[in-house]
Amino acid sequence: MIAPLQGESNVPWDKEHDIVVIGSGPAGEGATMRAAKAGAKVVVVERYHEVGGGCTHWATIPSKALRHSVNELLRVRKSPLFAPLGASLDVSFPQLLRAAEGVIAKQVAMRRDFYQRNHVEIVHGQASFVDAHTLEVERPTGKRRLHAKKIVLAVGSRPYRPDDVDFTHPRIRDSDTILGLDHTPESITIYGAGVVGCEYASIFRNLGVKVNLVNSREKLLSFLDDEIIDALSYHLRDQGILLRHQEEYERVEARGDGIVLHLKSGKKIKSDVLLWAQGRSGNTQELGLSNVGLSADARGLLKVDASYRTERPHVYAVGDVVGYPSLASASYDQGRFAAGHAVLGVSDERLVQDIPTGIYTSPEISSVGRNEKELTAQGVPYEVGHSLFRSLARAQITGNTVGMLKLLFHRETLEILGIHCFGDQAAEIVHIGQAIMSQKGAANTIQYFVNTTFNYPTMAEAYRVAALNGINRLC
Repeated sequence: MIAPLQGESNVPWDKEHDIVVIGSGPAGEGATMRAAKAGAKVVVVERYHEVGGGCTHWATIPSKALRHSVNELLRVRKSPLFAPLGASLDVSFPQLLRAAEGVIAKQVAMRRDFYQRNHVEIVHGQASFVDAHTLEVERPTGKRRLHAKKIVLAVGSRPYRPDDVDFTHPRIRDSDTILGLDHTPESITIYGAGVVGCEYASIFRNLGVKVNLVNSREKLLSFLDDEIIDALSYHLRDQGILLRHQEEYERVEARGDGIVLHLKSGKKIKSDVLLWAQGRSGNTQELGLSNVGLSADARGLLKVDASYRTERPHVYAVGDVVGYPSLASASYDQGRFAAGHAVLGVSDERLVQDIPTGIYTSPEISSVGRNEKELTAQGVPYEVGHSLFRSLARAQITGNTVGMLKLLFHRETLEILGIHCFGDQAAEIVHIGQAIMSQKGAANTIQYFVNTTFNYPTMAEAYRVAALNGINRLC
């Protein structure tokens, strides 16, 4: 029996929980709901004062809400109908962020209700291991200890910060702190051209900010299909974003009137603000992992098996803290699967083989399955079907004519091998193809799109157009 700490004499310290989940982001929520609905006694530890994790408070939800607000402003300014009104609109970065606050509040209220309805206790504070089955939670009101048979680490990640960059400087930001910017800068340099870097480059450029996007690699988002990469690069440049590839920073110089990024190539880039977007690190530094015989790698990530168990079988890890794919959607499923294994003892649940990718640049990008480079390397005989959005009636009506849908399919069996979309609503459009692609046998062929009647006019019609275009290439 664990003795109560000072100020916690009313807490039943001898109570043992079936599962303690650390973190209430998508992975933690998935684990908690699965375990609670299976009848387990669950308690959640969340270090922030509200549930939802980084996804809800300073990452996915606020950044996507901000993007939507910026795009709405852009539509008004470009619309012939509202052009006079749009020209007079002067909206600042903080004003646009306020729209995100309402979305965050709704998300928090909804998620808090999930826990209440499932009778899950939430303890707010920083948890760390005391021993294999005991956690100590540092709270504003004092410490509390929790004992559990199983523990799920869903602690998420944070932006990677090198030691030689002063992130206390108000002009130097990362993806967590950029949303605290209290003005619209005239210029911004984004160091790191991954998903976060490309998304924020689009957001700031559409606000009229001069954007330098510095990429340490040869091309943007190299995991995408080459044709999509080329389209993204073209449109970012067309919007006025300056791209610099294969550049590495040497040092960051903070001046009173701006930030100078010194590159190893000898170049110097000065801007009002620097956004550092060079990857993420797992939030494992304060967990006291050594007390349970665990250690994280150099980026704070934990190694897990197929059931998301760490080297200590009763301790599970899910979400960003285990690395790839580091997507909110996949993290939720990982949490569910880990909790299923923790409660039932066995589980054969796995993430789907083809996980869709959504990138919220302007225009949007989404893909699922293999790309042309992968199919060529694997010696798969494939063909390509295209549908250009500018040819679709719905795109012409909305004015969102930039983009395309690209289908990759087997030349002989007509099996769908990959779906790649670039343009307005791409992250929605891709799911139509994903549903067909997941079918077995003859149900997963490009013929489905040829033989299906689509509503007209719709963006979904792009599938029929692309399928016919691909079939016409066969010989």
